[in-house]
Amino acid sequence: MCNSLASRGGCAVTTRLSLFNSPLLLGFDQFERTLDRIAKNSAEGYPPYNIEQIGDEGLRITLAVAGFTSEDLSVQIEDNQLVIRGRQTDDRSRIYLHRGIAARQFQRSFVLAEGIEVVGASLDNGLLNIDLKRPLPEPKVRTIKIEQPAQAASGTAGPQTIDVAPDRGDA
Repeated sequence: MCNSLASRGGCAVTTRLSLFNSPLLLGFDQFERTLDRIAKNSAEGYPPYNIEQIGDEGLRITLAVAGFTSEDLSVQIEDNQLVIRGRQTDDRSRIYLHRGIAARQFQRSFVLAEGIEVVGASLDNGLLNIDLKRPLPEPKVRTIKIEQPAQAASGTAGPQTIDVAPDRGDA
């Protein structure tokens, strides 16, 4: 039995929709691979996170870190990796009759593509937001010369360039 939105012949064929599959976005597959690497390198599961695009140049990584204070968290760049660590201290003065919320620690790493800058981080209602900036490349204009094949000696004329002098009004 197949569960899917689109079936072909009996079983469904699952395809991944990507913003980068357009033929107009040649060369952006590196950015997509970087996002895939981020997801694969961070497969532990805690804390859960989202990666969202903010405008043309921005990305935001949001981690659910309920129970952590800003003092319990550290955000660092090590080589080309963004490393987020959380460490809660155990309050020994409390006596728990039942402890279902464990004080846990975590480390989550994200590989940063070349040129991506960390703009800042904020903690709001248990969500750690880390804003990244990916500057758009400056457009480079380059003219490509169109070569014409050499004309045959038989005198057959191909396309020609004709210089036209401006009309000087000699009447």
